Amino acid sequence: MEIKKAEFVISSPMVSKCPTNELPEFAFIGRSNVGKSSLINMLCNKRQLAKTSSTPGKTLLINHFIINNEWYLVDLPGYGFAKRSKSERDKLEQMIRSYVLQRDQLVNLFVLIDIRHEQQKIDREFIDWLGMSGIPFSIIFTKADKLGPGKAKQNAQNWLNQLKDVWEELPPSFITSSEKKIGRDEVLDYIEKFI
Repeated sequence: MEIKKAEFVISSPMVSKCPTNELPEFAFIGRSNVGKSSLINMLCNKRQLAKTSSTPGKTLLINHFIINNEWYLVDLPGYGFAKRSKSERDKLEQMIRSYVLQRDQLVNLFVLIDIRHEQQKIDREFIDWLGMSGIPFSIIFTKADKLGPGKAKQNAQNWLNQLKDVWEELPPSFITSSEKKIGRDEVLDYIEKFI
């Protein structure tokens, strides 16, 4: 897939305020500081499309970007929120849950995982919840440039192998680097299959 056009459309505080048309949506989510904005910008080949920040947890709304006038890329707030009060965390969690569970246009949720780290409880719980809720998702391992290719592949495989204690079938996964544009074609080809 070639992305010829990528434009910001709307930031919504709740799922009921999201665009009402029927275009398919591919949403991106991950813990704070996983490199989500950088990945979105790399996929769309547009440096400032999603705002990157040195402060984790800046995305607080459901952000829709229209791609090639054919589908939406949706940037969701992170889970495991950066320094937020309990009431703010609860509000963000409710926003994420209602989008993921209620949004009919959602075709696939990409869950971003920092490839450098061991499996974190919060990521595992979120992925298990998606499975129990029947939400179609795939895993994108980010920041592969911080490791060698062999080590990145090994870390990703170890992470996925740990799912086998519960999961009979592993979700699709991709190894990416926003810096080196690794995995870009694979992720876009995967999206194109659905469209």
